[in-house]
Amino acid sequence: MKYGVAIMAVMVACFAATTLDTATRLQRYVISELASSAGWQAGTNKYVATTIAVGIGMAIAVFAGDSPGKGGLMLWPLFGATNQLLAGLALMVAVFYLARRSRPVAVLAIPMGMMLLLPAWAMVFDLVNNWWPQRDYVLIGFGTLVLILQAWMVGEAVSLWRRLPEVMKEAKANGEPASTDPLATP
Repeated sequence: MKYGVAIMAVMVACFAATTLDTATRLQRYVISELASSAGWQAGTNKYVATTIAVGIGMAIAVFAGDSPGKGGLMLWPLFGATNQLLAGLALMVAVFYLARRSRPVAVLAIPMGMMLLLPAWAMVFDLVNNWWPQRDYVLIGFGTLVLILQAWMVGEAVSLWRRLPEVMKEAKANGEPASTDPLATP
């Protein structure tokens, strides 16, 4: 029993460490990409972006909530919607991957639309009916920021979708193969 408890403790610690590392790394990439899009060169530096990512997490953990360490619990109501919105954005990337290779996209476009629309609607519902009446400014701020970032990503996707035939025509004119998929048959 003692060995089992020790092994489980190591597994939980490993899971927590790898999750924290992955989340920080992904947040650093997002900050770098946003900084690049906004034209802020200093934000594209990996050390600056990592400092911002860790600083935001630390500020939430220390300063949010009624006592230090309660910040993560305060943000827990955002987890479900943000998790599903992330799935919708991943499906959006997959839709563009298939479209670029002239493959059918409906099988992913329909779930993508649902995964972008329904969690956003749920978050707006929570903003209006729960967080605003309770004056929960941390959730209001983060929820609004997530919705703005989602709208930005969807706007970028709509812009690219409109240009997709032109981009594919240009690639064909430059002699690029119709599919860059290494598994495609010649």
